Amino acid sequence: MSFSYISKAEDLENTGFSYTLSLINGKYKMVILYCLMEFGVVRYNEMRKYIKTISYKTLSTMLKELEADGLVHREEYPQIPPKVEYSLTERGKSLIPILDTMCDWGTANRTT
Repeated sequence: MSFSYISKAEDLENTGFSYTLSLINGKYKMVILYCLMEFGVVRYNEMRKYIKTISYKTLSTMLKELEADGLVHREEYPQIPPKVEYSLTERGKSLIPILDTMCDWGTANRTT
């Protein structure tokens, strides 16, 4: 693992770390990504059941942001009632090693 040291505080904004954090920052974005990693293709109401503490509005907003950032794919089927499915894009799937490492760290360092 290599770390690059920053010579000035303002340079922190231009690091890969800062960019990655800007994409996944938010109370529920990582949870949504983890949900899609675990379950693959997920419908909106299914995801709402998996993430019990998220409001409908917040889920909708987070999904739109993740889609705009190219991490989540939204597939809408023209039928009645409407059917919408979400999945990780290839770019989103590239975050799986990071999510796996976070899971491993949490398991190893859980205090309760």
